[in-house]
Amino acid sequence: LKSFKLQDSFDIKQNFFGFTVDPMQTNRVWFYSRQIATHKNDFAGIEATGKELTLPPQSHHLDFDDDGLVTEFGFYTVDRAQGNTGGLGGAFGYFYGVGKPLPFPEGKPYKPSFRYSMLQKFGNLMQKLQKKKKD
Repeated sequence: LKSFKLQDSFDIKQNFFGFTVDPMQTNRVWFYSRQIATHKNDFAGIEATGKELTLPPQSHHLDFDDDGLVTEFGFYTVDRAQGNTGGLGGAFGYFYGVGKPLPFPEGKPYKPSFRYSMLQKFGNLMQKLQKKKKD
């Protein structure tokens, strides 16, 4: 992420919270963040807008070796409905937030497939029919 120079282009408040040791993998620490960032300098060819980005909540983990050094860092968006970056976290959210989404599906907001949407609608219909049957 350093190559994107996010710190140079945005005033970022990480808002880390909820640190806990994994009971199943004791060399792993889990925690969350709720990032807020203000676009203060040029980023990806977009002049500073002053826009405030609110990224969705993200879960993070750090794995440590026996010497206490970090061996792995991972993060995952946990609620795509939050924020104003199309549900995208990490660097993808910053690109989308300034109006320059990355040119591949993972760099764009989640969009359910037609099949999945139809399955959801069918499931909702079946629930309604089951409820009417009980009444």
